[in-house]
Amino acid sequence: MEIGLFHYLTVAAVLFGLGLLTVMTRRNTVGILLGVELILNAAALNFIAFDHFVVGGVSGQVFTVFIIVLAASEAAIALAIVLNVYRNYRSIMADKLTSLRH
Repeated sequence: MEIGLFHYLTVAAVLFGLGLLTVMTRRNTVGILLGVELILNAAALNFIAFDHFVVGGVSGQVFTVFIIVLAASEAAIALAIVLNVYRNYRSIMADKLTSLRH
């Protein structure tokens, strides 16, 4: 049995679904960031799969490298924000940060 485009898209859809479920159900900000990383990885997998099976160029690889750089910078900036929030509020639970609503 050969692994085709459908298999890659199925794995990407499962990754995206798990990432979306994680973002929607987690109250911990680190858990929410992990969900966002799963969503970005699903998008990168789609770019690579379509690049290999449909286009046959390097455009999907360029987009994937851009996604990896974006995910690394997002993780660094978000971790700095989480540490600053913890320093000020002594909690990283997203629903406990009520003073940021106003």
